[in-house]
Amino acid sequence: MTRVPDARHYRGYHDLAREQRRGIDYDISVHSRPESTIAILAPHGGSIEDGTSEIARAIAAEAFNLYLLEGRRASQNYQALHLTSHRFDEPECLQLLASCRHVVAIHGCDGSDTTALLGGLDLVLRDRIAAALSEASVSVSTEGHRFPASHPDNICNRGATARGVQLELPHSLRRSGDALLIAAVVHAVLLATACPLATAGPSGERQPDFS
Repeated sequence: MTRVPDARHYRGYHDLAREQRRGIDYDISVHSRPESTIAILAPHGGSIEDGTSEIARAIAAEAFNLYLLEGRRASQNYQALHLTSHRFDEPECLQLLASCRHVVAIHGCDGSDTTALLGGLDLVLRDRIAAALSEASVSVSTEGHRFPASHPDNICNRGATARGVQLELPHSLRRSGDALLIAAVVHAVLLATACPLATAGPSGERQPDFS
């Protein structure tokens, strides 16, 4: 039986690329919209965290920059390809984010809960997305959960402002492809772009980042 590397041991994208084959085990897609300063990411797309690619595509549509790293293995995509977010340094992604002021990363989390977990260092955009989701009748949590995305190297925080938002969605929200959820995120991001406010990082000590 072929050994499957454990992605938890990857120090960065170079380790993933050494162990896995681009175009066979995984694909990378970059859709650049030069007129936009907004980037939507699914760094664990395809079969790594199912449904995240589809939601990221729907949010980005033809308006926002889009980045996807998608698992294509026949099995064990999460084990082999889940490069943790604060070690995610794939060069094409970093190049895209360098000119983007607003970054939203779409992730999937386990469990039977129906609550979307929001993190990241862009607290203004995070709270706007949370409010928009709540108005769309989506349960949200912004604090006290295990995905704070507060590490400065988390891929959501590596745009031009060094602050972004991470959105962790349980299976129920990813499977539904909820149009209201997608519309709520789009509305909040557009509002932040049209009416920019000074963003503030979190106070207190850095929390662990398990994304």
